[in-house]
Amino acid sequence: MTTLPLTGGCQCGAVRFACDAEPQNVHVCHCRMCQKAVGGPFAVICPVLKTAFRVTRGEIAWFRSSELARRGFCRDCGTPMIFDYPEFPDIGVLSGCFDQPDRVPPVIQYGNESRVGWCAHLSELPGERPTYSEDPMGYLPRIKASNRQHPDHDTQTWPPADREA
Repeated sequence: MTTLPLTGGCQCGAVRFACDAEPQNVHVCHCRMCQKAVGGPFAVICPVLKTAFRVTRGEIAWFRSSELARRGFCRDCGTPMIFDYPEFPDIGVLSGCFDQPDRVPPVIQYGNESRVGWCAHLSELPGERPTYSEDPMGYLPRIKASNRQHPDHDTQTWPPADREA
C-alpha cells in the first residue's frame, strides 16, 4: 500500500496537487498524440479518481487535444501534467509530475503501433551518473547554483523569493 497522499506538481511550482487514492492501471502510452503532448517518445499516465485528485496550489491550464480529450499543463512553465477525458471518473496524472515517480510504476503499455523503435534498446545504453570531476565544461555547479526547478516536496510559498511574481 502506498502512503497517501501522493503529491506532485509542475517544474516551477506554480501548480501543486495531491492524490488521496492510489492510481490504477498506470500505463505507458506510445501513441503519437501522447508523444507530441509530452515532447518525448512516450507518456506514463497514472489514472486516479477525480474525487481523489485535488489541486493544492495554482490552476491547471487546458488544451483540447481532440473532441474527447484534453491535456492539462502549467501556464507558467509549460510542464505537461494531465491527460483527461472530461466525462470519465478518473484523471490521468503524468508520472514525472509526482514528487516520487518511483511510487507509481506502470503495469501495461498502450499505443504500441507508434512506439519509437529505439525504446526497446534503452536498457542496453550506458547510464553512468555524472560527477563533478566528469564535467569538463563546469556546467553542473552552474546549473545547481542557478536551478529554478521547484523541489520535489510541498513548500509554503510560491513564487520563490528570487523570482518575480
